[in-house]
Amino acid sequence: MNKSLSKAVTLVTAFFCSPMTAMAEKQPPKALDIEIVPFAFSTEVMGFSAGMAGLWKGAGQPQASLFAAGLGSSTGTWLSFIAANNYVLAADSRWLFGGQFYEADYKQFDYYLGNAASNDSTFDDRIKLDSREAQHHLSVRYILPWGAAQENPIRAALIPKRSVDGNVPWNSGVSSIDFRPFYKAQNLTGVGADIPSAFSDNSEVWGLETRFKWDNRDSTTNPTQGSLSEFIVTVDPGSDNRANWWKWEASQSWYWRLGEWEAMAKEQVFALNIYTADTPSWNNITHINGQAEFNRPPEFASVRLGGLYRLRSFQTGRFADRSALSYSMEYRVIPEWQPLGDVPVFNWYDVPWWQWVLFADVGRVADDYNLKTLHEDMKWSAGAGMRFQVEGIVVRSEMAWGSEEGLFRVMINQPF
Repeated sequence: MNKSLSKAVTLVTAFFCSPMTAMAEKQPPKALDIEIVPFAFSTEVMGFSAGMAGLWKGAGQPQASLFAAGLGSSTGTWLSFIAANNYVLAADSRWLFGGQFYEADYKQFDYYLGNAASNDSTFDDRIKLDSREAQHHLSVRYILPWGAAQENPIRAALIPKRSVDGNVPWNSGVSSIDFRPFYKAQNLTGVGADIPSAFSDNSEVWGLETRFKWDNRDSTTNPTQGSLSEFIVTVDPGSDNRANWWKWEASQSWYWRLGEWEAMAKEQVFALNIYTADTPSWNNITHINGQAEFNRPPEFASVRLGGLYRLRSFQTGRFADRSALSYSMEYRVIPEWQPLGDVPVFNWYDVPWWQWVLFADVGRVADDYNLKTLHEDMKWSAGAGMRFQVEGIVVRSEMAWGSEEGLFRVMINQPF
């Protein structure tokens, strides 16, 4: 996705995905908590764009929320997004239910297809295409009876701060398994849309994504100690006209509190993330309608790097292949000086802290899962940013530089 639109999409999706502090307990009736925000911006790719976003907190249940957003542009690009999160069957349940539904139509956006998405490709390999896209999934999340979630599991899972009591899932943090039936589709049109590729040429995929997550952080918005572990397995069972495939992803983050910096900073944190992924079915073969096909996903559903969380100086999905490895490091500082409470507009809201950040990312994709290869000729990004918490939501702005281009982004939530 082009960098200009990724900014708008992230403001929409990440805002919804922020943890809600309300719990699934009986509370007295209160006025509806609904926020509606119109927005407009202009970019070279999209032209003038305008839209609206709305969030309903406590949508039918105290801990639940509904979010909807849409925008249209003068170039004909449009997108819509609807999400529901944190619904439960009972207050003492261990199950959380939700879903996200996204449709978009992009006009003349940059794409890197086939060899143009490999680690050896260059910035000039991009082509401009139109794309009709869809991404939908349901979420059925089970909170395991371990650690902080042995009792009051819903509260334990959604509360923004907790203590770090150990280094294993059964005595500290919150562990969960999230089952996500999904559907994704991408139809590209334009010169070069049918370029030969090692990926599947299917325009749609569907299947099941299973996520195991162990959240052992002391805070979901500004962690200063602990860790966050996630392992994801995605399976597309295929069909009579589509080969099956599967991939796995692993992400591990750690946080270390460095203490105060006299007269300068009241908090310093070093954060590290390691991400790796592979597509084990890559070289397997299935016969579809009498023809041999590799068990591979289409590029839009493959292992990818670049975007809002990894290799941040590159556009979303800039690199794609069978496997990937990346490292991200951040130095986060909350200064003693906090002027935002006196700044117009900011003083309308609760802004308890702001944060300065230096970061660096390295990583690459490859056509085989080989650790030696994955550590050679790694791409890099480096940059600086400012983040602040507004009414419980972390807003981040950052500038990233790399070997191809520099990107400025405004988005929501910590990258890890």
